[in-house]
Amino acid sequence: MRTVRYRWHLRELMARRGMFNTTDLAPLLAERGIEMSASQIHRLVTGTPERLNLQVFAALCDILDAGPAELFEPVVITSARRKTAKEIGLLAPAPPGEVRRPRRARIVPDEP
Repeated sequence: MRTVRYRWHLRELMARRGMFNTTDLAPLLAERGIEMSASQIHRLVTGTPERLNLQVFAALCDILDAGPAELFEPVVITSARRKTAKEIGLLAPAPPGEVRRPRRARIVPDEP
């Protein structure tokens, strides 16, 4: 199974360029025609965005003089699929015409 995630490096790139406050981005974005509220910019810098307008992404690359790969790093996580009981041979196939049902759990009191 493959899961694709990503790392967002906006805060690190800002720090490399001496920008340590989220408010530093507002005028630079406005120069490029992008108006964002202070809370939107704060979430963009401190969190990992789920959705991002490509104009904002391009403006951030321009402001930080960085390529898209420096700002956004895809990460692929692979994990083996767990085998079912049938696949590893713990569950024998039911004889023809027989319907198998799970056994009801028996609840026993705790021993003192």
